Amino acid sequence: MYDYDLLVVGSANADLVIDVERRPAAGETVLGSDLAVHPGGKGANQAVAAARLGARTALLARVGDDAYGRLLLDSQRAAGVDPAGVLVGGAPTGVALITVDPSGDNSIVVSPGANGRLTPADVRAAAALFRASRVVSAQLEIPLETVVEVVRSLAPGSRFVLNPSPPRPLPDEVLAACDPLIVNEHEAKVILGGDGAGEEPADWARALLAKGPKSVVVTLGSQGALVASPEGVARIAPVTVDAVDTTGAGDAFTAALAWRLGAGSAPAEAAAYAARVGAAAVTRRGAQESFPTAREVEALPGAGAGDAPRAPGREQDRVSGAAPRGDAL
Repeated sequence: MYDYDLLVVGSANADLVIDVERRPAAGETVLGSDLAVHPGGKGANQAVAAARLGARTALLARVGDDAYGRLLLDSQRAAGVDPAGVLVGGAPTGVALITVDPSGDNSIVVSPGANGRLTPADVRAAAALFRASRVVSAQLEIPLETVVEVVRSLAPGSRFVLNPSPPRPLPDEVLAACDPLIVNEHEAKVILGGDGAGEEPADWARALLAKGPKSVVVTLGSQGALVASPEGVARIAPVTVDAVDTTGAGDAFTAALAWRLGAGSAPAEAAAYAARVGAAAVTRRGAQESFPTAREVEALPGAGAGDAPRAPGREQDRVSGAAPRGDAL
């Protein structure tokens, strides 16, 4: 029996968000809105998203002993996440600088801060959390050597989910543990490097599988997603909504997918549900504040149907919950 459906190991940031009419070009200055501060970070986002859906969730992360760190801890507790694994101190809390344009697309720059001090020793010290967790999810806003230690610390029978963002080449040991590896187009191409995977998403998925993961999910924005395993490739239909802000929607997708896989859903079924969660998230502003409950996901138009009917709205705002445009999954 596991105490946690999902253990998230990753980053916790304060998101500093400014709305802009358009994102600046190199050397250009644009005026924006007043600064808004939200709890964020890919790890903290995934933990909150899973807990909102009903998953028993824990977070292993590091924050600073400062106001942003307290904001993040308060947000985890409010969502029902067990923050026992959140370490405090060593550096200021990480910060993400985010600009959001009128279509809901965003650009993000992250200053890692305390996230860069989450070490392999911290992972080893959290052995009890790993033994108690059915699924472990990680990202790459923490040091890669720490992610390697996460893989080495997995309990027998637990599942490892990785969203390699920001992307970089991955050791074979990490790739072999992924079930699934979740990537968007940019991340897929970085990990594949010069391997010549072809032009079609299904080609990327097969090429990534050949590198060792047990399964792969490729998110395709308004085109939905692909789920690939040695048995074949399945396409997941997009869920179309009016996008307000794509910040954190990829994290909501990953968290929902990891949770449903751990609960026994088939990969394609879990990915379809995750697409709905991501779609719900883009209809509200912010990252963690936008994450839906299970009831809100069920209330989306077309819930339970194979099709995803289009909500009224502008054509340019059609966004798939699988990986909304502009979100760095």
